[in-house]
Amino acid sequence: MAADLQQRIRWMALHGVIRVLSKLGTRRGGDPQARLIADPVVREDPSTFADELREQGPLIRCRAVLMTVDHQVANELLRSEDFRVSALGAGLPGPLRWINRKTHPGLLHPIEPPSLLSIEPPDHTRCRKLVSSVFTPRAVAALRERVQQTADQLLDDLEQESGTVDVVERYCSQLPVAVISDILGVPERDRQHILHFGELGAPSLDIGLSWQQYMQVHEGIVGFNNWLGAHLERLRRNPGDDLMSQLILASEASEEGARLSERELQATAGLVLAAGFETTVNLLGNGIRMLLDTPGHIETLSSRPELWPTAVEEILRLDSPVQMSARIARKDVVVADTPVSRGELVIIFLAGANRDPKVFDDPHRFDIERDNAGRHLSFSGGRHFCLGAALARAEGEVGLRTFFERYPDARLAGAGSRRDTRVLRGWSTLPITLGKARAALGS
Repeated sequence: MAADLQQRIRWMALHGVIRVLSKLGTRRGGDPQARLIADPVVREDPSTFADELREQGPLIRCRAVLMTVDHQVANELLRSEDFRVSALGAGLPGPLRWINRKTHPGLLHPIEPPSLLSIEPPDHTRCRKLVSSVFTPRAVAALRERVQQTADQLLDDLEQESGTVDVVERYCSQLPVAVISDILGVPERDRQHILHFGELGAPSLDIGLSWQQYMQVHEGIVGFNNWLGAHLERLRRNPGDDLMSQLILASEASEEGARLSERELQATAGLVLAAGFETTVNLLGNGIRMLLDTPGHIETLSSRPELWPTAVEEILRLDSPVQMSARIARKDVVVADTPVSRGELVIIFLAGANRDPKVFDDPHRFDIERDNAGRHLSFSGGRHFCLGAALARAEGEVGLRTFFERYPDARLAGAGSRRDTRVLRGWSTLPITLGKARAALGS
């Protein structure tokens, strides 16, 4: 089958049909899943959408799936043994699933096996155990100093600028890619390639992509797969003191049944690399925008820096970098008094669960002193709880605190633009007038 024709058939199976049906669904009764896929208003204002769904009950039946914005239900689903994680194309009707399998290009994808996001025990247990043996709390804590050094250097570079800068391009993206590159032994010359692949591949978690979006994602995934295979081979030949070299060595030294296959190793490395900077870029950009919109909070944090950890949790709660997850029922089960049949897909709208008024008082208010802000579900839960949560929190805290300590007079210089993604939420551009750096104040 010609490559272009194969790609078009695969796009139609995975996205084209859903795209057409979703557009129809938004016009004929406003099906919630259709709106989530095709309605740009929902992308811009997910909290209002979540409030509308909340009025319909804890578990809502859409035309093709179920959906929840209820914190308790979401929390239970993320931890339930009666449900498993989904994979790309898992919710498609039988004929479309068959087309997807027949046209599969064999490339590693973040939501296809053997990615940790798409497998369950015993494979998930084996893979996660090996990764956890390298990404220990001590190892992550040691990275905090590196985060601080990188943030300082990036802000030193910004001091040479005058006028307006795009803080996403110059700071929010550069900080996490430098840190995660250190973890994975990525040479500095390759880091901009990683950013480019990440930008192209970010919509890969979404469904209902346009043909142009699909081909951009495909280009990013192909480029990333090719680069990653060569990179791991370099580390295998010349291991360093980075954590990925340690993971390669740990896998090869493990007992036969505990090792990662080459494909599992590549999938794990790719997921750590992509998730390690894509979500943190969004956390930093979302946080800077939210704080610039509430200058009183910046003043409070300046006088009470001990509030920064809570402020980061509140940013994660209110504007989660990952907006949704999904689970598939392993068997017939009842959830929130609603029958769910084996094989049915449930969309867990994390952004809505994080604003559940039964859990969070005045849930739409940005409160940097909220005592239960950490109850958000932005890092998922259960056995699929984010491995990089501690590092993301450290990068968020250090990155945001250091930025506002250096540039307390920073101001928005335009509306900026959101990323055209549904699962991931962040800013693609955010123009800011920095003002004088703190060191220059009073001169």
